[in-house]
Amino acid sequence: MPVPGPFNGITVIDLTRVLAGPFSTMILSDLGARVIKVETPGKGDDAREYGPFVNGKSTYFVSVNRGKESIALNLKDDADREAFEKLLSIADVVVENFRPGTMEKLGYGWEDLHVKYPKLIYAACSGFGHTGPHSKRPAYDMVVQAMGGIMSITGQPGGEPTRVGMSIGDIGAGLYTTIGMTTALYDRERTGEGRKIDIGMLDCQIAFCENAIARYGATGEIPGPLGGRHPSITPFQVFTTQDGHMIIAAGNDVMFHRFCDIIGRPDLKADPRYESNRTRNENQAALEPEIEAVLKTRTTADWLSELDPAGIPASGINDVAQVMAHPQVEPRRMVIEVDDPKVGKMKVAGNPVKLSGYEDPLERPTAPDVDQDRARILAELGLAPQAAE
Repeated sequence: MPVPGPFNGITVIDLTRVLAGPFSTMILSDLGARVIKVETPGKGDDAREYGPFVNGKSTYFVSVNRGKESIALNLKDDADREAFEKLLSIADVVVENFRPGTMEKLGYGWEDLHVKYPKLIYAACSGFGHTGPHSKRPAYDMVVQAMGGIMSITGQPGGEPTRVGMSIGDIGAGLYTTIGMTTALYDRERTGEGRKIDIGMLDCQIAFCENAIARYGATGEIPGPLGGRHPSITPFQVFTTQDGHMIIAAGNDVMFHRFCDIIGRPDLKADPRYESNRTRNENQAALEPEIEAVLKTRTTADWLSELDPAGIPASGINDVAQVMAHPQVEPRRMVIEVDDPKVGKMKVAGNPVKLSGYEDPLERPTAPDVDQDRARILAELGLAPQAAE
């Protein structure tokens, strides 16, 4: 019989929508928490309108809301407020990603809830956090990618500003929100008290720029985009091969020397310009064409057949189809399925948190329709059935 996840018994009331918040609560759901998604009556989460669609249902929505329950509540309606407050009374965590001040206007801000439910953990994920001059401003992923500096160091030198190819602003905030919630749950075990978690998407982008910030702090030089290479390690970049491109990441002197032998250029080891990572980095522009001239003589697969056994970190540049078919992915259960009554069987990304003693199912429950679980949840709360307004 499957062992329930480690968060079995934890109830999360999820007021979030679109990506950052739902991604965060999906992680808790994957790890065993019960997540009750509170949605706007009628339309529900905005992400239900984001494609691609299969048989009228958003697969975008399914991909980050699997395993949750749904109830539609109008928090300005007295009957729905009663239901919401009963939910809060049985909850361990409430999560929201409204603009700061919205929950306070409804009477459900941190100060109000902490008095009524002292053990309840309150997690807020917003564009800029609950303090500072920009706290009330709206934000989307691309806004914080631009504002937080990541777009300034992404792309090719001299090229147009480039968005990171996935929603790193939302996903980063979702991850930090999950870290905050798990930390607060641990803290509550010791103190018996709930905490407020205040996550700003911009803050998370700045945290992700750790190396760029450290370099600017140390040198006063503003980092820019470097294309496919690392700013501090050489050779650690994209190279052209006979049939495409590949990554070589020779991160220390031993790996560099071994790499030089494999490509038939042992003379590079003896060159004083390349004797250490520091000097290699200083002379990267001279070293790159020396390496690439050799790599262009053979295919990526040919080079990998020698580099992999030698322990040199290297890879081709996989597209998404190649990633999903990669031999490392299936045994790690990183592509799983949900079986949805409208969509059918759908492949989604798995949960990277692997814990001994707990199941890591290859199939997860799908995402609910709007208000799908209303009758059952109201009955559980001892409330009479009622239609969402």
